[in-house]
Amino acid sequence: MAGWRTGSRRGNRRRRPQTPLSTVILGYLVRVLAIVVAFTVVLVLPLRWLPPLTTSFILQNWAGQLRGQSIRAAEIHYDWVSRDAISREAVLAVLAAEDQKFFHHAGFDFGSIRKVLDGAGGRVPSRGASTISQQLAKNLWLWPGRNWLRKGLEAWLTVWLELLLPKERILELYLNVAQFGAHTFGVEAAGRNYFGKAAADLNRAEAALLAAVLPNPVRFSVTEPSDYIRGRQAWITDQAARLASSVPR
Repeated sequence: MAGWRTGSRRGNRRRRPQTPLSTVILGYLVRVLAIVVAFTVVLVLPLRWLPPLTTSFILQNWAGQLRGQSIRAAEIHYDWVSRDAISREAVLAVLAAEDQKFFHHAGFDFGSIRKVLDGAGGRVPSRGASTISQQLAKNLWLWPGRNWLRKGLEAWLTVWLELLLPKERILELYLNVAQFGAHTFGVEAAGRNYFGKAAADLNRAEAALLAAVLPNPVRFSVTEPSDYIRGRQAWITDQAARLASSVPR
């Protein structure tokens, strides 16, 4: 009788259905994605109100200077100012030089990207079509160079910058962290270093000259501009005048 009862209990036990492997993998992927999203939001959202203490590019520049010299000899010029303390001429010049469609796209200029990719033949392009939002993502958190990993991270961060920050704030951040010389970051530091004046006092020609070196601020010089940079300065001045009526104050 005892043996019958034991067998009955065993026979009545229900086997738990096995979870399909695909469901398990999907569950892990959802968790990982949720963690990545949460981390990204924590990284980006405070910039809606707080200025960055530093950026990835500033830290890399500082670290590069430490090779062969002391910490005290390392030189970084970075001074945060609000949008109200930046001349409209500087705003227009940077938009004219770097991203004339800034207020009309959601972080990516797909027309320019398509042209660049067509010219690159599927490789990582040697020249970019990066918007101001993409450049800000790179400057804040990533590194120089061209590879698909960095471009992928840049795209991900750009999406969240556009989702969580107003356009005006993105532009304010970029104007403050963009590199304008070997160790100079932001229009305030650039204005004081090169022209002896605050960003609020930059005139049209000075602003255009600063914007002209943005493609490569280490190679190009504000203090000793080449003919190429002078040509860019003239072009930017003309383009900035055209943009003036369509850019919000």
